[in-house]
Amino acid sequence: MTQTSPPASTVKTHRIGPIYLAPGILPLHGWTFFYGGFVSIGLLVFITIGQTYILNEHLNIPLDQQGTLTGNLVFWTEVVALLLFIPVGILIDRIGRRPIFIAGFMLLAATYVLYPLAGSSDDLFLYRVIYAMGIVAVAGALSTVLADYPAERSRGKLVAIIGMLNGLGIVMIGQMFGMLPEVFTDRGVSGTDAGLYTHLLVAGLAVVSAIIIGFGLKGGVPPIREARPPVRKLLVTGVTEARNPRILLAYGAAFIARGDQSINAAFIVLWGTTIGIGMGMSSPEAIKQATLIFVITQVAALLSAPLLGPLVDRLNRVTALGVCMGLAALGNLAVIFMDNPLGGGTTWFFFVLLGIGQMSVFLGGQSLIGQEAPKATRGSVLAVFNISGALGILLIMMIGGRLFDHIDPRAPFVLVGVINILMMLASFYVRAKAPGMTIPQVEAERDGMASLESQDPWIDPAHRPRDHRVDNLKP
Repeated sequence: MTQTSPPASTVKTHRIGPIYLAPGILPLHGWTFFYGGFVSIGLLVFITIGQTYILNEHLNIPLDQQGTLTGNLVFWTEVVALLLFIPVGILIDRIGRRPIFIAGFMLLAATYVLYPLAGSSDDLFLYRVIYAMGIVAVAGALSTVLADYPAERSRGKLVAIIGMLNGLGIVMIGQMFGMLPEVFTDRGVSGTDAGLYTHLLVAGLAVVSAIIIGFGLKGGVPPIREARPPVRKLLVTGVTEARNPRILLAYGAAFIARGDQSINAAFIVLWGTTIGIGMGMSSPEAIKQATLIFVITQVAALLSAPLLGPLVDRLNRVTALGVCMGLAALGNLAVIFMDNPLGGGTTWFFFVLLGIGQMSVFLGGQSLIGQEAPKATRGSVLAVFNISGALGILLIMMIGGRLFDHIDPRAPFVLVGVINILMMLASFYVRAKAPGMTIPQVEAERDGMASLESQDPWIDPAHRPRDHRVDNLKP
């Protein structure tokens, strides 16, 4: 039995302010997704703040070993993530975005309960497996919903808003929970108990977030307009779609975007903390000061999003990616001129540039893959997009940790800056050879196919129609 699709003129669409939503997406779903965007990356990134505290206060790891250990922990996390992204991408397509999102938050909660209980660095490697599962679930669901929810005309704006909410969540969660160890120790709590209480509160936030997502995010998955392909075909779809040079370019953008974000999250805090302890600060005080410069970076990213989002929507998205990579290169390479990250004053300017660059590569990559990924296999394509990001973290963090300990704390940022330049040149090459459609052309083609879409393009996975696929826009 097939569904009867109404005329395009009767397809009901909604909006939240200037953001036009895809057919079938209600404002409640959009607002819930905004909350998910706010809290998810903040919960993912807090591990670096909490881990730095635990390395110093709970495990007493020597300062000259922390860069390598941090890089190794992230390396192990990404190895596990690489094994899981494709299966989770398939699950997102099969059972829906909402249950995967919920599972991800619960895995993060388990991580934060266990982390302060570690008796050695070996325990942290084990807990990182659970954290990796949470990363894959949350990041995969977040990216897929980000591609699903906007109408094409609002894609860049929604990506910018989610980027802003990501940054705001990182700032608020990092600042609020990053200062708690000092708050607890000032009230007479031991350093290890202060770390435990802080992590338990973060775990509680993850549980509350899972409940909110469960009640407010739209259930089901978008229908696929042909019989579902076998699992083997789903596994290779993301790779074969890279024949589109713009999708291949987006995969490269994911590689450096995730690496850029991880370098900022891990090594800004670690750099500030080691400098602070070297200056005679206690661990809670050093973490507080290091968190402050990390927050400055994220505030700069947050404030730059409203300017970068409309820019991405006005430009060809390949061109926009090249511009974004140039901004990121500027931010990462500028740290060559900074000696003391806790110097204050003009030193903060360098962290502002880092934040703008971080937001730039996020917006550029997400907007390009959101436009180019075919809806029918979007979960699998975005899984490969996330795999590329995981590879970026894996390689950049493994190399960056050793550069941090043995060369200079600025070296990981310089490494990322050089890759930014290479990606900028690749973007300009693709723009010349395969620029793709303009935004008005994308909207016109999709509007012309709207009569084939149902009133509500989200259904229970058990009741999929078997019509033809309509949303595979060719280069």
